[in-house]
Amino acid sequence: MFSRLLVLFIIVPLIELALLIELGGIVGVWPTIALVLGTGAVGAALARSQGARVLREIRAELAMGRMPAARMLDGLMILIGGILLLTPGVLSDLLGIALLFPPSRVAFKQILRIRLERMIRTGRASFTVVVR
Repeated sequence: MFSRLLVLFIIVPLIELALLIELGGIVGVWPTIALVLGTGAVGAALARSQGARVLREIRAELAMGRMPAARMLDGLMILIGGILLLTPGVLSDLLGIALLFPPSRVAFKQILRIRLERMIRTGRASFTVVVR
């Protein structure tokens, strides 16, 4: 767990910083700043529209009496994608866009579902359903 946190909070930001410095050296400081701000704005708008669409689909499935598990995974990935687009960086922006773009989300959803199923089988995760 410590190694994952080390990568997440130290190594990834250092790589992002190095990429931003390289990009700034190639295209200039102001275009790089504009790119970071632009991806944040576009990401927020895309996350909002995709999130609203998925929320409508979740409500529709619930109204039909079905559990919207796939849509809930979509919602989680949209949230993570939006957060990644709001953070400055090139790699985080690319991953954020991939998570917000519906066709690429299919592959991420498959990977996440397999991982969650494995965690449940091995007892590393459990879920409780509360029915009222």
